[in-house]
Amino acid sequence: MIEGISIYHFLVVSTIMFFLGIAGFIIRQNLITILLSIELILNAVVINFLAFNKFLYPNELQGHFFGLFIVGIAAAEAAVAIALIINVYRRLKSIDSDKVNEMKY
Repeated sequence: MIEGISIYHFLVVSTIMFFLGIAGFIIRQNLITILLSIELILNAVVINFLAFNKFLYPNELQGHFFGLFIVGIAAAEAAVAIALIINVYRRLKSIDSDKVNEMKY
């Protein structure tokens, strides 16, 4: 086990990260900050996977593989989202999520 750091410390950090990401996703209107909020949520999930793997099953690597899988998914999601944000900016000259609704018309 990790000396001086219990699983509760990891859970508190990941819970704070998760709810900050949820709050940023709901409150912010800028598409880039919404993307960063989603990344924050995914990183909180990775911390949970790695912490539970380390403390519950220290000799197995399932948590690490799930963590790598989530990081790969997050990288692909970020690449697609940034491409979409660039196209929205080229068309509307703004990256506010309220203006995206204008693309329908």
